[in-house]
Amino acid sequence: MLVSSTRTRTSNPRARALLAGLLTAGLALGSAAPAFAQTETPAAAAPAAAPQTNPSAVTAPNAEGTVDVAKLMAPQALPDIVIGKADAPVTIIEYASMTCSHCRDFHSESYPKIKADYLDTGKAKLILREFPFDPRALGAFMLARCAGDDKRTAMVDVLFDQQREWAGAENASAALLKIAQLAGMTQDQFAACLKDTELQGKVVAVQAAGQNDFGVSATPTFFVNGDKYSGALSADEMAAVIEKHL
Repeated sequence: MLVSSTRTRTSNPRARALLAGLLTAGLALGSAAPAFAQTETPAAAAPAAAPQTNPSAVTAPNAEGTVDVAKLMAPQALPDIVIGKADAPVTIIEYASMTCSHCRDFHSESYPKIKADYLDTGKAKLILREFPFDPRALGAFMLARCAGDDKRTAMVDVLFDQQREWAGAENASAALLKIAQLAGMTQDQFAACLKDTELQGKVVAVQAAGQNDFGVSATPTFFVNGDKYSGALSADEMAAVIEKHL
């Protein structure tokens, strides 16, 4: 039986934080935070955060092959959404399916640590591309795109975080609607998004390019500066791979 999204937000701090991020990003109406007065005394600089990863603790996995980076970075049927600084020296392309449990595990366990140590520090950037394996994954990706380019990353995070609530639900549409409504989407907008055949075709085209041009056959599959790695790498393994390219 579907666990209500209210219960999920109460019991899962990560889900609460992700949904709060969607709301403050502007997907739902909210009051603006008051500006600080100019006479406020500046706060002392916070100490540098402790590293979240330890790449020296593991041996970097061997790449399964290399693809043409220029071709990999060529425009896709849907625009790439970059997480991190656009000029970061290391580029991570991830092909994922929204119903893939290994993709969920990477995003819940490894991604936050990689983001803290590499994406937020300008050392690497990550681009997630759609590779849906089933209609539910396709619909979830479409909803994330309908949220808007500036909200898509947060929506993907929420969908991965609550994957168990909607991916295996008897009525996936109802479960996804609850998430979309929490993100500020109306029922009419939700229905229109899932009926958008042009958007559906573009998501499928991104998947087809990954499969036909770069040999993606499983999720998650990562390309780090063109080197191919399959499977949900641990945070330390991904860090070790990134360090090889710095």
